[in-house]
Amino acid sequence: MTATVFRKGLNLKHAVAGTLADDYHSELIEQIKNSDFIWQDGRLIVHLAQEFGFCYGVDRAVDYAYQTCVRFPESRVFLTGEIIHNPKVNTRLRDAGVSFLSDSGQSVEHLTKSDVVILPAFGVTIELLEQLDRRGCTLIDTTCGSVLNVWKNVKRYTEDGFTAVIHGKVHHEETRATASQALLAKDGHYLVILDRKEAELLCDFICDRIGIDQFENTFREACSPGFVPSRDLKRVGLANQTTMLMSESLEIGELIRDAMVDRYGHNVLSEHYRAFETICSATQDRQDAITTLLNTQQFDLAIVIGGYNSSNTRNLARICADSLPTFHIADADCLVSENEIRHRPANKRNQEGPDNSSEVISRNWLPSAGAVSVAVTAGASTPDSIVGDAISRLSTFANS
Repeated sequence: MTATVFRKGLNLKHAVAGTLADDYHSELIEQIKNSDFIWQDGRLIVHLAQEFGFCYGVDRAVDYAYQTCVRFPESRVFLTGEIIHNPKVNTRLRDAGVSFLSDSGQSVEHLTKSDVVILPAFGVTIELLEQLDRRGCTLIDTTCGSVLNVWKNVKRYTEDGFTAVIHGKVHHEETRATASQALLAKDGHYLVILDRKEAELLCDFICDRIGIDQFENTFREACSPGFVPSRDLKRVGLANQTTMLMSESLEIGELIRDAMVDRYGHNVLSEHYRAFETICSATQDRQDAITTLLNTQQFDLAIVIGGYNSSNTRNLARICADSLPTFHIADADCLVSENEIRHRPANKRNQEGPDNSSEVISRNWLPSAGAVSVAVTAGASTPDSIVGDAISRLSTFANS
């Protein structure tokens, strides 16, 4: 059997527009946007970053999911996993009757040709796509265009005999899907590196400064099957998970480039190293916007809103934490009181941590007297409604 695939929506945008607005629109956020992204209520002054929240790819994915429920009311509708990294959005889809194949008790093997499966904005692995195709079910593909662009470059690298080195999180859905693209080429390989520290270790191996044991201790779970470092790191092409921190990706690229020059010489660099910038524009716009805001104003604290397993939200929190006290919260409920806040530490390094296990509680987080100036931003998976609720609750506590 072969699956039927929809990649450009279901021509029902008008039918779900009202529901989407009811679920995710915020009058307060519209008011703040229309006031030059500044809002004052009593002693609280909120400066909202001029690029924040839902990006085009996320908005499109959620829109397609809602359209799917309208188009196939008599079919079982599944998601392979989270549509985006926002708990409330995923809960809303569950409430609408969408089942998640990632849940306990669900399995691809139970699907039939009458079922409908939504592929998330992150994309899915080649292996899973082949399994779904064999089941013959209808697929609604919401994979983001920026992710597809990364896949194109990874495939080009490996087809030309270069190992794809991916700056990303090895267990992240997007990175797993991207890595699988490398295996489409004959003898294609990949290596995933998390950060500058791992990039430096990779460079040390390329330049013969460390041995194979130290390399394998770090990267055993982060490379393709049959990976032979001495063979597969002679020619590498750099790509990124689209939501990583741009400045870190650039640093990593320079480190690997310099290592290849040291090992093989500048004259033959193009034979050993390639790079193509694959951070998505929405991720970069949100990073640039909060950086600009922090460079032009003085703030008492920053609030960053978004799912704890959202990579782009975590990186916004990292940017803010370099300058001032920063609280990464999942939603308005994390603002417990004027004296207590639940949040994820901005410098916490664990790779995924999607649940509340990564939360901590801080006290006396809100200045108790005088004007309070707060920088606010939100990750690309965070709808306006959640941002608006958080700002409203922040105002209540600041003025209590």
